[in-house]
Amino acid sequence: MIDLQPACHHVSELVVRITDEQLGNSTPCTKYTVRDLLEHVDESARGFAEAAGAEVTGTALAFDGEWREVLGQRLLVLGKAWDDPEAWAGETDQGGLKLPNETWGRIALTEVVVHGWDLSKATGVPYELPAETVQACYEHVAGFLAQPPVPELWAAPIEVPAEAPLMDRLVGITGRQP
Repeated sequence: MIDLQPACHHVSELVVRITDEQLGNSTPCTKYTVRDLLEHVDESARGFAEAAGAEVTGTALAFDGEWREVLGQRLLVLGKAWDDPEAWAGETDQGGLKLPNETWGRIALTEVVVHGWDLSKATGVPYELPAETVQACYEHVAGFLAQPPVPELWAAPIEVPAEAPLMDRLVGITGRQP
């Protein structure tokens, strides 16, 4: 079991600092603008929280006056949902892909950690995570790439020096330039 709460908490804090003017910014996740990526993070947060057994209310993120608070709350619900050991047991079908819940929990962590980094880079909002959160995500991604269930999940890895910070090595594996 991995604690998703630190990552979810940090990204929720990052989200509230994103301005409306930054929504059109490009991100290191090249197919997404900041707005697109926020919508993706929202969809992921809702889907992965449901996979963990949480009740999720509301619909897709609407960029009205309260979108930051709505997404922030959904991220916190996601972290709390995976805090339950029962969430890590069994298997779940998400979008036609059935995987062990342990794998879904690790994918949820990766979505939050890596896309949090993307949002930070695109907006200039600082983003720091506890070392154990980055380590857990790195271990998952490094192992997951050997046999990803969706081969085109990320771009080709970018070579990053072994002595580089762990977050830089993590995003390099996912095809992002640190």
